[in-house]
Amino acid sequence: MRQIVLDTETTGLEHSEGHNIIEIGCVEMFNRRLTGRTYHQYIKPDHAIDAEAMQVHGITNEFLEDKPKFIAVMDEFVEFIRGAELIIHNAAFDIGFIDAEFERNNFPERVEHFCPVTDSLLLARKKHPGQKNNLDALCNRYGINNAHRELHGALLDSEILADVYLAITGGQTNLSLASELDGGGEGGIVRVKGAEDLPLVRVPDEDQKAHDAFLQMLDKKSGGECAWLSKGEIIDA
Repeated sequence: MRQIVLDTETTGLEHSEGHNIIEIGCVEMFNRRLTGRTYHQYIKPDHAIDAEAMQVHGITNEFLEDKPKFIAVMDEFVEFIRGAELIIHNAAFDIGFIDAEFERNNFPERVEHFCPVTDSLLLARKKHPGQKNNLDALCNRYGINNAHRELHGALLDSEILADVYLAITGGQTNLSLASELDGGGEGGIVRVKGAEDLPLVRVPDEDQKAHDAFLQMLDKKSGGECAWLSKGEIIDA
């Protein structure tokens, strides 16, 4: 069975707003073994990269200036993935962008027409309900070294995801250590005594808006696993 572990980086969060794919990274597996074949491509977008996105992946508009457009690499990319099962973390995000690029460039097919897709985020949530299931959390849980991952990168994230996917689907794992690292207790919450006496410092509106936008980017890319993003819950001190 041929599988392709795939990841993309983009100029922003919403392809419906004209945002583009700027990096594609794929690693090939056959019968659950890495073959050493990869596909990696930077792409020049039609849309400028949002500042929040740039903070996530570190790719700049200037770096992409001499890279090919999506239409120039589309056939080669499709040939690489065609017929394989795609393994993607938060697949709806990446597939949405790929299909949007196909539509913009008048490609007649969509990913579902020639590739089955498995969302490793959904697999992880099913196996570890109520726990963090982004790539970093899964690497910690399964003992996968990702110390070299300072920024998101499509090929690097695909290589890490391949290890994570094999661990998730490879059998039972002892999670007692992971549970301890998550903080234990009710929801992992540690209540601070005397918190009502701490000074309250107001953040300027402009800084708060920039911070919120950055967290939204992280949350979208991680499939709703951003630990710092408020979900509207109120915790009593």
